[in-house]
Amino acid sequence: MFLDSFPQRLLRRRHARETRGLGVGLGLAVVLGLATAFSGSSAMAASALLESVKQNPQLAKSLCAEFRKLNSQGVRSSSPQAIAMVASRQGISLPDAEIVTTYVVGLHCPDVR
Repeated sequence: MFLDSFPQRLLRRRHARETRGLGVGLGLAVVLGLATAFSGSSAMAASALLESVKQNPQLAKSLCAEFRKLNSQGVRSSSPQAIAMVASRQGISLPDAEIVTTYVVGLHCPDVR
């Protein structure tokens, strides 16, 4: 009797381990899928934001002038103060303002620090 039930117990244990592993695998797949979906949408948003700056060179020139003024006061363009200024003037979030600042400084005013 013991020998007859022994393989059944092994099969049940193996099935339980595989089922637990399957649950973890599915959970991981869901998390990775969501992360991919959100990163794709944020990349598209950043692209649209940069495109708006590309289409408006006057905006870039204006921001460069502001960054130069801040530099003369010892404030870097990447400082929280400069990022907050861009965010408030453009009506965008702080992360978006950081993207815009990096883009504008890199392409339009590399002399700005």
